[in-house]
Amino acid sequence: MWLKRCQTHLRHDSCSKAPRHQLAKLMHAPTNDSKPESYMKFRSLLFAVVTAVVAWVPVAQAGAITINDGSHDVTIPETPERVVVLEFSFADSLASIGVPAVGVADDNDPKRLPAEVRNVLGDFASVGKRAQPSIEAIAALKPDLIIADVNRHTKMYDQLAAIAPTLLLPSRGEDYAESLESARIVAKSVGKRDAMQARLEKHADIMASYAEKVPDGASAVFAVAREDSLSLHGPDSYDGSVLEALGLEVPDAGPDSQNFVGLEQFLSVNPQYFMVGDYRHPSIVDKWQKEPLWQMLTAVKQQHVYHVAPNAWARNRGIMAAEKIAADVAAMFDDRYQDVQSR
Repeated sequence: MWLKRCQTHLRHDSCSKAPRHQLAKLMHAPTNDSKPESYMKFRSLLFAVVTAVVAWVPVAQAGAITINDGSHDVTIPETPERVVVLEFSFADSLASIGVPAVGVADDNDPKRLPAEVRNVLGDFASVGKRAQPSIEAIAALKPDLIIADVNRHTKMYDQLAAIAPTLLLPSRGEDYAESLESARIVAKSVGKRDAMQARLEKHADIMASYAEKVPDGASAVFAVAREDSLSLHGPDSYDGSVLEALGLEVPDAGPDSQNFVGLEQFLSVNPQYFMVGDYRHPSIVDKWQKEPLWQMLTAVKQQHVYHVAPNAWARNRGIMAAEKIAADVAAMFDDRYQDVQSR
């Protein structure tokens, strides 16, 4: 039913929340028998996402453009040169097409952004925390475009829009397909839609090459560990949807995209591969490693527990973030991965 509705209407709001296997079937890219199945899977996924976005984003026009971000019609008088972004995924989108930013909500810690993103963004100013950015700091930068998160910043939209044209796009809570859609809108807003099209095509090739390393039927889950909790990221989370798009089976661990679990519940999920980002040291995983139940986990028995960079895997989203996750996964299956705890 869902697939039929999307094929008929090809609307952003219904198609963007597609399960990965359904999204890949939504639209079919031209076939190429010389390419492996994993390559064609990513080409099909990309074609579906890009086609859905083009169907609802207005065609570019000379001078001022108006973009509907899902909440507002936002008019941008001319190509922005002073952009402020209030989420890491939007910084990723800009960096992916070589566009700098004058301000970033970086949680007062620029190292939460990957070095490759910071290098492209240039000498930006911090505008505070993503959850509560500083209106005064943003205004002082005199931006001509602000890109904000619909899930974090809706209540301050009027304040932001009084400073500069402001887009409200999904970031926190978005999945992989939605992050690619947001990247397209960001690129259009800064006059770089063609550059983003080329970058997405390159992204599809990169991801497909990593997907070739993933064996059929392998299950994996990513989690964030704090000193007293473990949050499993399911198939509807950003990380889970990237893993699933790579060909891994990502088990559900509860009703939400991210679910806090105890050791017994984690054992019932029992993935073959376990990737964990430690927000604290020592974390609850360090404590669980002393428990008999921990030794019963398949990932533990097969030595498939990997500590990954939490900023790259959990806080960042977007094109470059997905490629980092995929590169780590490929290295794990090639026995080349260097655990972050041993670096």
